[in-house]
Amino acid sequence: MRELGALVKRNTKLYFKDKGMFFTSLITPLILLVLYATFLRKVYEDSFHAALESAGASVSDELIGGCVGGELVSSLLAVCCVTVAFCSNFLMVQDKVTGAKNDLSMAPVGRGTLALGYYVANLLSTLLVCLGAAAVCLLYLSKTGWYLTGTDIALTLLDILLLVLFGSALSSIINFFLSSQGQISAVGTIISAGYGFICGAYMPISNFSEGLQKAVSFLPGTYGTSLLRNHLLRGVFEEMDEQGFPEQVVEAVRDSVDCNLYFFDSKVEIGSMYIVLIVSIVVLIAAYIMLNLMTGKKRR
Repeated sequence: MRELGALVKRNTKLYFKDKGMFFTSLITPLILLVLYATFLRKVYEDSFHAALESAGASVSDELIGGCVGGELVSSLLAVCCVTVAFCSNFLMVQDKVTGAKNDLSMAPVGRGTLALGYYVANLLSTLLVCLGAAAVCLLYLSKTGWYLTGTDIALTLLDILLLVLFGSALSSIINFFLSSQGQISAVGTIISAGYGFICGAYMPISNFSEGLQKAVSFLPGTYGTSLLRNHLLRGVFEEMDEQGFPEQVVEAVRDSVDCNLYFFDSKVEIGSMYIVLIVSIVVLIAAYIMLNLMTGKKRR
């Protein structure tokens, strides 16, 4: 246990000490924030106003701000939890490139402990960054439209934890096969550009084609994004109900922002979303452990 603690401390320190790696991990969330703030926020506000007013519902700017803000924040956090995990886990690949991993392997530390040290350090580093981002996002919501309760915030933090666990496990498996600086750059670019799209952060899944909607319904990250949106927008929909919005209008808005997800036309309940995400985490962690154990046996 002492060896594991030392490895976790070492890896965490190196991540935050490496300014290039740290700021690279923040590029995608920052791009998404600028994109929403400068271009998409106004578009979303206008579309929500038009949709609700066409249904005969009068809506305040604060309610629209809470709805648009909740969608922005959930998108930002959903992307951050995975892309930051990939970037912070590049330390594992850099250790291969520099030969540091060979030096660590010569120490009286088992391969399982070494692998777990990378995973736990990645988890802690990513969680610290994402919790900081969550604090900024909550401050943003307090300015645009606050409809959250303590329970909503607690469930949002739980969603962040699960997504970080998922992102850390997924990145550990993919980075396990990388061994050069060029591969790091290529994977980082692909993840930064592609993950936000397929998880529904850049554009709601409801706007995808029917075939693409069915395809992304198999991806665990899709359900993580939806969980964040359900908890960050729950108060907004409750306020709509209290103001007498027609039920079909509220459901249409929930569909449009991916609070309601459908798996081949069957609505996925929140409990099922948690099950999908948790099972995926367990499977990915088990696969990562097996990869390290099998590699260790081959080397012996």
